This record gives sequence, C-alpha cells and structure tokens, in this order.
Amino acid sequence: MSTSITVSLGIPADEYLRIYQGSARFIQAMSSEGRRVKFPANILQPFVTREGVYGQFSIVIDSSHRFKKIIRH
Repeated sequence: MSTSITVSLGIPADEYLRIYQGSARFIQAMSSEGRRVKFPANILQPFVTREGVYGQFSIVIDSSHRFKKIIRH
C-alpha cells in the first residue's frame, strides 16, 4: 500500500546547491494537509533548474515510509 504526500516547494538555486553539497541532506516542508514532512534532498535532483526547485510535488511512500517516487504536478 502506498501513500502520497503533497508539498509545494520554492527553493532558490543557491540554497539547493548548499543542500546538495552536503550542508543539509534533508528538506523539511509543510504538506498540503498541514503535516511537517522531512525527505532526502536528492529525490529532487531531476527537477532542479537554473532557478532552483519550484512547484507542487507528490511524494509517494510505501507502508514502511520508504520513498517510492516523486511526481511533479
């Protein structure tokens, strides 16, 4: 069984670069349901542009809370 968590992100390129270079390995965000979620920064790598990472994303996790996939809306 999978669960989807929706988050809206606005991470400028310089901030994501700091995260990617190791100053932080996780992103914390507020879900659309009002829950605080923490997930590995590297799952956003396919969505990084020169401007950074922006948009609404669904993070799909399994019943053990392990990452399955991320979808950009």
